[in-house]
Amino acid sequence: MGITRTDIFNKEQNDLAIVLKALAHPARIAILQHIIKQQACICNDLVNEIGLAQATVSQHLKELKNAGIIKGSIEGTSVCYCIDEMVWEKIKKQMEGFFNANVGTTKCC
Repeated sequence: MGITRTDIFNKEQNDLAIVLKALAHPARIAILQHIIKQQACICNDLVNEIGLAQATVSQHLKELKNAGIIKGSIEGTSVCYCIDEMVWEKIKKQMEGFFNANVGTTKCC
């Protein structure tokens, strides 16, 4: 396997790729939808809500946190997670800019 050449891409391209990679799993989408639906930090057991093993849920939470989409805080013996609202707004703007790009129809295909 080769090394990913992220250094040849600009910061915006790399940032968007990190976010899209983090979102590219249905379990992570389900986790985010659950947190958004609650409109609060989630401190309870996501395992029962998502239906996956604890280790699997923890790995997905780690990926979302590494991408900056969620943040966590320790409260007693549990970790509470919530959407990082500033990052969420940034992602929305990035996606809007990406998908609102004018795509010419040259009828080449």
